[in-house]
Amino acid sequence: MRDYVVLVGNDINNIVAGKSWEDLLKDLTEHLSISVDFPKDKPFPLAYEEIYFKGLDTSGSFDERVVKKFVASHVSDIQSSTIHKRLMELSCENILTTNYDLSLESVLSSNIKSLKNSGYIKESLYNLFRYHEVGNKKVWHIHGSANAYQSITLGYEHYSGYLQHMRSYVVTGTKDTYKNRSFSPLTKRFKEDKVEHLSWVDMFFTKDVHILGLSLDFNENDLWWLLTFRQKSMHTKRLLIFNQVYYYIPKTYVDVSKSKLDLLKSVGVQVVEIDNSQLDKLGYYNRAIDQISEKYT
Repeated sequence: MRDYVVLVGNDINNIVAGKSWEDLLKDLTEHLSISVDFPKDKPFPLAYEEIYFKGLDTSGSFDERVVKKFVASHVSDIQSSTIHKRLMELSCENILTTNYDLSLESVLSSNIKSLKNSGYIKESLYNLFRYHEVGNKKVWHIHGSANAYQSITLGYEHYSGYLQHMRSYVVTGTKDTYKNRSFSPLTKRFKEDKVEHLSWVDMFFTKDVHILGLSLDFNENDLWWLLTFRQKSMHTKRLLIFNQVYYYIPKTYVDVSKSKLDLLKSVGVQVVEIDNSQLDKLGYYNRAIDQISEKYT
């Protein structure tokens, strides 16, 4: 039986009452005494840079750490729900998340403030190797973690630097990047069957990936690059890849998401439509998790 991982996004945090992403942006701009509009056609990584530069213009000595500390504090209030619990009860060892909060870990740990980065490389800014070990699970915070606020990936510059590190890790190798170790390209290690799964990126080439509760907006350039590179490697037979990537979406969102779903299908992702016509958000996630679980029993 092939191993699998689940990649979960922020929508799982919308099941219980709490502050939304929109609330965070509103509170952040008020905290910084600036005004920024967030229309849908403004990619958030660039909107974040607008926040940064307006903050700089306002104060004259703006410190980006203030923003990241604010975000870390904001998400620390997020509570886990039965869906977090069900995700942590799945048979897979690894849970990947774009979320900064530690609500997944709180299912298995009563002292999340003591959690430390267990990654092979102790990154401070990027998140190729960052995970927390709780119980029998590894939770990989691929866009940063609230307990390491500098790692929180927000702006265009941070995303671009992260993608640069990802591409080096996968395509060219990491000579002189890390003190502990130099990695040969993942593509080379994959061909030699020497993938150690020290990074979450490895799993996109070796394990089934189930993507749940993640909008996968086009500004998620790190994930779109990874999916594109993976599919091109399969198409050119550069790499013999046999795992599958699945994207779960409520059926009521399919028509308005056509552009994104067409692109996902083009990069080899299997779109799984869940009939949510008689379901609330909690029911939708329970049904999706049921389908994932049944696939590996």
